[in-house]
Amino acid sequence: MGAQAGTEGAPLAREELETYLVAQESLDLLRFITCGSVDDGKSTLIGRLLYEGQQIFEDQLETLAHDSRRQGTQGAAVDLALLVDGLAAEREQGITIDVAYRFFATDKRRFIVADTPGHEQYTRNMVTGASTADAALLLIDARAGVLTQTRRHAFICSLLGIRHVVLAINKMDLVEFSEARFRAIASDFAAFAQDLSFESVTPIPLSALEGDNVLQRSRRSAWYDGPTLMAWLETVEPRGARDGHDFRFPVQWVNRPSLDFRGYAGTVAAGRVAVGDEIRVLPSGHTAKVESILLYREQLAAAAAGQAVTITLDRELDCSRGDVLVAAKAPCEVADQFDVDLVWMDEEPGFVGRSYLMRLGTLTAGAQITEVKERVDMDTLETRPARRLELNDISTVKIACDRPVPFEPYRDCAPMGAFVLVDRYTNATVGAGMIRYALRRSRNVHTQALTVDRAARERLNGHPARVIWFTGLSGSGKSTIANALEQALHERGVRTYILDGDNVRHGLNKDLGFSDADRVENIRRIAEVARLMVDAGVVVLTAFISPFRAERELARSLFGAGEFVEVFVDTPLDVVEKRDPKGLYGKARRGEIPNFTGIDSPYEAPESPEFRVDTTDASVEEIVEQLLATFP
Repeated sequence: MGAQAGTEGAPLAREELETYLVAQESLDLLRFITCGSVDDGKSTLIGRLLYEGQQIFEDQLETLAHDSRRQGTQGAAVDLALLVDGLAAEREQGITIDVAYRFFATDKRRFIVADTPGHEQYTRNMVTGASTADAALLLIDARAGVLTQTRRHAFICSLLGIRHVVLAINKMDLVEFSEARFRAIASDFAAFAQDLSFESVTPIPLSALEGDNVLQRSRRSAWYDGPTLMAWLETVEPRGARDGHDFRFPVQWVNRPSLDFRGYAGTVAAGRVAVGDEIRVLPSGHTAKVESILLYREQLAAAAAGQAVTITLDRELDCSRGDVLVAAKAPCEVADQFDVDLVWMDEEPGFVGRSYLMRLGTLTAGAQITEVKERVDMDTLETRPARRLELNDISTVKIACDRPVPFEPYRDCAPMGAFVLVDRYTNATVGAGMIRYALRRSRNVHTQALTVDRAARERLNGHPARVIWFTGLSGSGKSTIANALEQALHERGVRTYILDGDNVRHGLNKDLGFSDADRVENIRRIAEVARLMVDAGVVVLTAFISPFRAERELARSLFGAGEFVEVFVDTPLDVVEKRDPKGLYGKARRGEIPNFTGIDSPYEAPESPEFRVDTTDASVEEIVEQLLATFP
């Protein structure tokens, strides 16, 4: 009988399982983020949701119990935060460092939750988690109330387009579920958030550790008549789908396995495309019709937002990675200068004039911060003037790119308006930005074609143009060598000009000081002037300390192969201090000159200069002869 019953029950179990899986597939998906200040209980809250929702396997429970005893953070009780804090460093420090993603489901909805770090040092990780979230759980320790990091995370959520927030006032058990305390915190946050773009803020009194108002109502908060956390999660509306938007398809890869096939692979960022639709390639503007849509070997009639496909066109076009296929009759904008909101993520400050790489979708472009308009004060949401970007600053800045960029404002289409800035030298992500709009002059200023070009000027001069970029500490001998080299070139009939650090500060750069930000702008201007003079067919010699690699690399990027020659005058600090021809090192040592390179401001030596010379070993004449040998 037992065997027969088991045989009869197996098909039934399979049918029930299949029915359940089909039902789960039909449920919608909510992505949400937990955020707030450090130690507000985010990981514990997620652990409670998973635990009470029976989303944990038996072996996980056994491991959790073992780890809880070993950690000892909750005495003999289970520490639910350990379900989420997977990194060893997090468990040792008791804080969340990385973004931990967890999946769970109820009978009403599927969920993906991102547990983000609360520590200010890891704000950049919080930005990552918030960028794809539909809603946010903003936790507050009932004892501490609204903190600066709480406000910062709320502002970032608003900036990234999250419209619905739970104000999860946690650890209410530690304030005896005081209604007055709950109301005071909710009122404090409401006053702060009134200028943010949230559509709803729902305060809920919680104890993540003990489960109050998480899945079940708590008897200890009989005065509270709002939803439980799970009830809110199951009913809140996710962000609007991007299917109804106009078609947008950033090209990730041009698939060319043979001469007979050319396909454009990528993920549909927004909208829908079907075979036969007319598309436009941006930024070129060329048009064609969709010939086929491929999903591996399957031919599709259409593709929608979120699908990764390969699209072929009815004619060959000049289209490569970073270009965007769009609906021909509803294209997005193309520009090269933008007003953006920027979250600075690097411990190294960001400066006006410094060059970075912008990565927007599949596109990579050179980008330069041209103005820091204002920085947001997280305590008041007021804007303050700023000249540089510090770690975790949220600022409005202007950015100029070195190529046309297809885009949409972030508020209209997040995948087409979200970007990161990357340090050219270290390849580290230094900022995350959201495009607000293109600057008008971005569309109206165009390069003017001239009849007499650089080649014609070089023919008239009788020699090619280039820039010789001398860099080194003050007193190393840069100006002396540049002056001697110019004399020798002049005697050969070469048209030259010296841009000297001291001389340009009497005119072009007299408005600049010696802060790091001013030094960056100083070199940016010189690099641009040098480019104009090289275009005029002149051999330009620059003699500047130019202490930062990033700015020297920016200068190099303005010129073609062989046109930029970096000469590192590698004279040691102790030698230049003994020389001290202008008495500057003595003043710097006495504290009379702040931000002096080599003393209290860094000099980043070149790693691969075309020439490295040391005036302690070679005479000026010998160095000049060495440099002259490179001229035709």
